[in-house]
Amino acid sequence: MCSSDLVLITGTARGIGRACALKYLEAGMEVIGLDINESGIEGYSAYTHIIADICGELPDIADVDILINNAGIQEGERVIDVNLRGTAAVTEKYAFQKNIKSVVFMASSSASSGSEFPLYAASKGGVVSYMKNTALRLAGYSATCNSISAGGVLTELNAHIISDPGLMQACLDETLLNKWASAEEIAELCFFLTNVNKSMTGQDILIDNGEQLKSRFIW
Repeated sequence: MCSSDLVLITGTARGIGRACALKYLEAGMEVIGLDINESGIEGYSAYTHIIADICGELPDIADVDILINNAGIQEGERVIDVNLRGTAAVTEKYAFQKNIKSVVFMASSSASSGSEFPLYAASKGGVVSYMKNTALRLAGYSATCNSISAGGVLTELNAHIISDPGLMQACLDETLLNKWASAEEIAELCFFLTNVNKSMTGQDILIDNGEQLKSRFIW
C-alpha cells in the first residue's frame, strides 16, 4: 500500500469509523467517508465527507484502493438492512474493480458468540459469511479481505455503559484482561490488515480482551 491510496470508509462520523479515518489520514492517504451524519473530522484537506445512507443511493466513487465497511447499528427494525444488506451493497459497488487492494469488514464478537440483540448477532454473523464470500471473489484481483470482530469498545455508542461504574465493571468482569479496547486500537488493527498484511485473507479476527475464552471451572 502507498500514501496515494484512496480509502473509502463507511460510518466515519464517530467511534471506530472516525478513528480509522484519522489513522489513514495521518498516514498521508486520501480518505472518503460515508455517513448519514455530518463529519466529525476537521483540518484534513485529504478528507472528503459524503452524507449518504448505505441502504439508499450510493455515490459514484472511482478507483477505491481500500474499502472499510464500518457503518452499522445495534437495534431497531433496520438492523439487517443496514448491517448486512447495506454493507453488501457498498462492497458490490466499490470493491470489485482493478484498483482494489484490501477490504475490511467491522463485524462483532456477537457473530461467533451469538450474544447481544438477536437481529444484531444475526446480522454480524451474516457479515462474516459475506466477508468470506467476498474474499473468494476478490482473490481474482489479488486483494485481501478480512473482518474484525470486536467485543467491548470504548466509543460513544457504549456511553450508557461507560458512564455507569457498576454496569461498566460488570462488563469488565466478563473479560480476562479486565478492560475494553479503544477505537484507536481497532483502527490500528484495521490499518495492519490493509497496509501490512499481504497473505491473510478470508479471516475473522476476534479482539475481545478474552471475553469468549473466559470460563469458570467448577470441580
